[in-house]
Amino acid sequence: MSSVAVLAAVALVALSSSPFDLPATAEPDVPAPADEPTSPVAPDGSTIVDGHAIDARHLELTVHSAAMNADFPVDVQRPADTSAPRPVLYLLSGGSGGKGAASWDHRTDAFGFLADKQVNVVQPIGGAASYYADWRDPDPRLGVMKWTTYLTEELPPLLDAALDANGVNGLVGVSMSGTSVLQLPIAKPGLYRSVAAYSGCARIADPIGQAFVHLTVAFGGGNADNMYGPPGDPMWAANDPYLHADALRGLDLYLSSGNGLPGPHDKVSDRHFAGATDNLANQILVGGILEAATDQCTREMGERLSVLGIPATIELHPYGTHSWGYWDDELPASWPVLAHGLGL
Repeated sequence: MSSVAVLAAVALVALSSSPFDLPATAEPDVPAPADEPTSPVAPDGSTIVDGHAIDARHLELTVHSAAMNADFPVDVQRPADTSAPRPVLYLLSGGSGGKGAASWDHRTDAFGFLADKQVNVVQPIGGAASYYADWRDPDPRLGVMKWTTYLTEELPPLLDAALDANGVNGLVGVSMSGTSVLQLPIAKPGLYRSVAAYSGCARIADPIGQAFVHLTVAFGGGNADNMYGPPGDPMWAANDPYLHADALRGLDLYLSSGNGLPGPHDKVSDRHFAGATDNLANQILVGGILEAATDQCTREMGERLSVLGIPATIELHPYGTHSWGYWDDELPASWPVLAHGLGL
């Protein structure tokens, strides 16, 4: 699709007043005057290379990252009212990078909950096992990883231009990206104004935190030594949100975790349970161990923020495993914090 058609798709979605105005598979290709602006281009040459409207509120874009020399899908839900520029809320997934069933759109009602909010909702796809970091070296299995660059320098200006956004951004992350959403505002001060981290672990420079990162990356087929070097390398401390928590001052912050004990979502009948692709025993046993670890991480980060005098909402639940049902609960719970930072 041409760059003009990409913008036409965005414009048609923005102007539609009913979700039934366009068929589910519509892909507008509207002729435009020769002087119509082209698709936006980021300073490093990244650009939106393709896009189509799913319906009157939803877009699928394809963004070329110059830093990684690769194309990545981006799912977008437009605000309830597009008559004025609106903020952008980024939903980052866990170790899968949003591919397949382990994503916000497949496992939660996030898009439904946010449907009446005045915010552009963006789900970037890609970055499995990457921690959405800029890796020091290419990984033999995962390739070139420059996700911090993508989420701070490439994607935001492209979406601001294409969606007529107002430059105010928020971040939500779960599990692996519960670390990332605390790193990204430190990497690019002022870009993100509100952050919600569910079941994450900020403290990555100590042995327990590094073990958590290595386990997550190894599960995705990569080697975390290619990210920040071997254990003890100074890059780990340089990218540790716990050690650099003072740089989070001024953000609207929400951190939460369960404690690993089974709760209301740990049953086969729960609507978040994905049947054949899930294993309840793993969710309870492995998910319980992982959540017990993130509970400790969240407690430590909460204490660190308190010592620094940085306001934050910290929710430590008396149950809950490392699974999507609990993260689905956390989005509405954290919305007042996110909305305040987004100016809503």
